[in-house]
Amino acid sequence: MRPAGIATALYGWMERFARDGIDWDWDSLYGACARSGVEAVETDPTLTKRAILDRLGLRVSASYIGMPLTPRFAELDVQERVLPVAQRLAAAGGRVLVLNADARGGGPAEPKTPSEVVRQGENLSRIADLVAPLGLRIALHNHADRYDRAAQDLESVIVHSDDAVGLCIDTAWAIAAGHDPVAWAREHALRVLAVHLRNQSGPVPTDVLAEGELDLAGLLAALDGYEGWLTLELWHPDTMTPRMGMVEAVRASATLLREAVGTGSGQETR
Repeated sequence: MRPAGIATALYGWMERFARDGIDWDWDSLYGACARSGVEAVETDPTLTKRAILDRLGLRVSASYIGMPLTPRFAELDVQERVLPVAQRLAAAGGRVLVLNADARGGGPAEPKTPSEVVRQGENLSRIADLVAPLGLRIALHNHADRYDRAAQDLESVIVHSDDAVGLCIDTAWAIAAGHDPVAWAREHALRVLAVHLRNQSGPVPTDVLAEGELDLAGLLAALDGYEGWLTLELWHPDTMTPRMGMVEAVRASATLLREAVGTGSGQETR
């Protein structure tokens, strides 16, 4: 494995700051990420944000958009919702745009009819075609917490999308839905373009990546040819009591990843 480096998504940071009563802005949020030892963040890199990231020495690993993907393509408003973010991501040197299949009213994945599963795959393919000239790939993020709904999203990519569409495997949501993220990575290795790494004990997230049900060694072995970012997405909701701050938890998890893949500054040593 030659990962691009260790990155972090931002949702868990925002949630933890809110829980701890911490007011934040982009300077303080990105600064905390930098102190945790990651090399990149998953974010929409507007010019203002890029200036902060450049000052901190952080790269942009990907951008994330949550939106319904089952309506007719003309109803998705891709020109307004997707392309501006894609253009900013490409300008910042990113290569993967992560999409999440939101429910029509927002929030987690909803059940889909067979025809909606097909349409979601077709829509992903059309979005992939639109961003390809920017040098970007599309990856669908799994966010369903039920087995059948997670399986539908996986099917929309593997069965109904072009090969240009890939997967962003979120290990925690896969576990929460009753799936094995290691099996997904093994069976669909060529389609994995991004990973979100968090551990779980059943439905409850753990403090750090080292604790929980995830077979991290097995996952990394299944992703042997993977060259993308290893993106941490730790989350400390009210259903658990964290033993450490977010900076410390992310730093410990990033250190674990580097030791597991044999990296020092984000590139494998051979």
